[in-house]
Amino acid sequence: MKNSMEIKFKAIVENEAFARNVAASFILPLNPSLSELDDIKTAINEAVTNVIVHAYPNSTGYVTMKIVTQDNWVAISISDNGIGIQDIERALTPFYTSKPNEERSGMGFTVMESFMDKLEVKNTKGGLTVKMLKQIEQKAVVGL
Repeated sequence: MKNSMEIKFKAIVENEAFARNVAASFILPLNPSLSELDDIKTAINEAVTNVIVHAYPNSTGYVTMKIVTQDNWVAISISDNGIGIQDIERALTPFYTSKPNEERSGMGFTVMESFMDKLEVKNTKGGLTVKMLKQIEQKAVVGL
């Protein structure tokens, strides 16, 4: 069965946990393992953090999170209307950060890629969209 949701929230640190928990709640009917759920929550946290830190340098904007589940797949899209990324290929390189004077590791996209089955990063008209895909190994639920 296909299911979907979309939510828009302010790009502030206080909403990182909100995004993770909304996503986890929505995905629970697929019966993910704790490890799979943690992977998804970590990837979402990195994507939302990137929006908060990079998308709106002189203002506060919004994050839009879309999730589609179908069969045992989860598709997640995190997008903003910020400044985008000038060089996506470079930004996807481990340890690259556009803010070297801050305590940034430059590992956000690498973390997302390592925890998800597929990662796609694209500049859009007026912002950036990160799309992630994860397959859930559905285990049979054994009753008592």
